[in-house]
Amino acid sequence: MARTILWGSLVLAPVALAARFLFHADDTVLFLLAAAALVPLAWLIGEATEHAAEHTGAGVGGFLNASFGNAPELIIALFAVGNGLPDVVRGSLAGSVVSNILLVLGVAMIFGPRKGELDRRSLLLQLGLVALGVLVFLVPAIAGFHGDPNRHSLAVLSAPVAIVLLIVYVVLTSRNLRQHRLAEVDTMMPTGTGWTLPVSLAALAAATVVTALISELLVHTLESFAHTANLSEFFIATVIVAIVGNAAEHGGAVVIARRGKIKLATEIAISSSAQVALFVTPAIVLLSFLFPNPLALSFRPIELAAMGGAALFVAIVIRDGISKRWEGWMLVGVYAAVATAFLVAGDR
Repeated sequence: MARTILWGSLVLAPVALAARFLFHADDTVLFLLAAAALVPLAWLIGEATEHAAEHTGAGVGGFLNASFGNAPELIIALFAVGNGLPDVVRGSLAGSVVSNILLVLGVAMIFGPRKGELDRRSLLLQLGLVALGVLVFLVPAIAGFHGDPNRHSLAVLSAPVAIVLLIVYVVLTSRNLRQHRLAEVDTMMPTGTGWTLPVSLAALAAATVVTALISELLVHTLESFAHTANLSEFFIATVIVAIVGNAAEHGGAVVIARRGKIKLATEIAISSSAQVALFVTPAIVLLSFLFPNPLALSFRPIELAAMGGAALFVAIVIRDGISKRWEGWMLVGVYAAVATAFLVAGDR
């Protein structure tokens, strides 16, 4: 019954787009429609990823979900760069890293089995990549603590930093995926009842494109919502935009965890954070040079502390390689505290 409702709810996406472009509906209506439309899209991405993982294994499956799920984040950020909103871009990227590590992982552990085995080596590697990214971000960030954080010289300084991060991510992720394939090749048992790999990938691609359109619509209406709610631009970027841009991974990880596949769900959450830090962020920096005002990686101290602190805290939590529900609640609580800190910090 639930699956039938979710399949039927996919119609909300074209309804939301029609409401904007054909009927020019009120921003509040568009916001609600877009938010509702993201739920079945997130489920579809999770469904397709689960079927793809039957052919690729949990490690590659988590990478696929993170890659397709982060596409909206990349697109939304480029829209914001083009509109001259660098603080929103940096805030949403930092918030995305933190929300995936703490919120998505925490909720997945809550909905997963009472005690589930994790791929400790892979998860710690991904968390190490996030920590490495934060350390490298310090190069342009410290220079941006004084003066204009959006000056062109900082953007130029950010370019080689972005290139280094991309190289590190590609090399280490390729090695990690090869090890996953070697470890899982003997354990993958095609059931014959799932989707084929081409069908799974096609569904992932289609859902990602529609998710990007709906996410952009939601972000387009956030300013009106924020004005009504009297929230700071920084809080909106680090919490609301970050959660919206990653709705696909959020829903997908929870759906998969609920089905008992906690190893795949945790791979989705943490590999997504690593991908945002070492792939999506550098890619946005390099692509931003196509616009009049390229992006500088001049993160605020609170953004750097939140990303680095979250990676260290989660590494301590999962060091035993076992997922526990009470730990999931703890991670969600820590995320709530970080989100409150973002709210109190206000704009730059």
